[in-house]
Amino acid sequence: MPRRRHNEENSTTQEGLVSLIGAGPGDPELLTLRAVRRLERADIVLYDALVNPEMLEFSKVAQRCYVGKRAGQPSIRQDTIIHLMVKAAREGKRVVRLKGGDPFVLGRGGEEALALAQQNIPCEVVPGISSAIAAATAAQIPVTHRGLSSGFVVISGHDEARVKQLVAGFKPEELTLVVLMGLNTRGTLAKALLAKGWRGDCSAAIIFS
Repeated sequence: MPRRRHNEENSTTQEGLVSLIGAGPGDPELLTLRAVRRLERADIVLYDALVNPEMLEFSKVAQRCYVGKRAGQPSIRQDTIIHLMVKAAREGKRVVRLKGGDPFVLGRGGEEALALAQQNIPCEVVPGISSAIAAATAAQIPVTHRGLSSGFVVISGHDEARVKQLVAGFKPEELTLVVLMGLNTRGTLAKALLAKGWRGDCSAAIIFS
């Protein structure tokens, strides 16, 4: 992954900057200080579907553009989102790409960072708290616990074939399994786990909002 550093505060050029920001699990109080500063100074904010609208209030004067995607609903193309970021940055604007959770956890942040690097657009990544950890923590469920689980695995659950393939890759109940976007495939996932040797009474939780 190409890594490019850009110090906005010390910049003396009119070159634009794209900040790929993780909005975390939804609570504005869980945004990082850097994320808030970038939002306050942004000229344009491109935000996703799961972003809490309250977070946009940090950007008092920025243009706000909804670019969210929801399963089964019409949505803006990914190449169009990249085009908007590149165009705005080349106009010298401070661009915030606001994503739910963390930009690099099932959020296409890696694709966008690569595309920006290929276009020689300055880019920074501001981490956010992924729902893979935050949702369980909010429900007081530790994803690791001494004597029970020494690690955890995060997978996407929207592709049934891929779920079965991933589940086959590790031993039953060896790690905590965190599935994002898996509500519609929970039956397939349960059958795959049982077939792999997981116990039927193994502790599990479904968390959604």
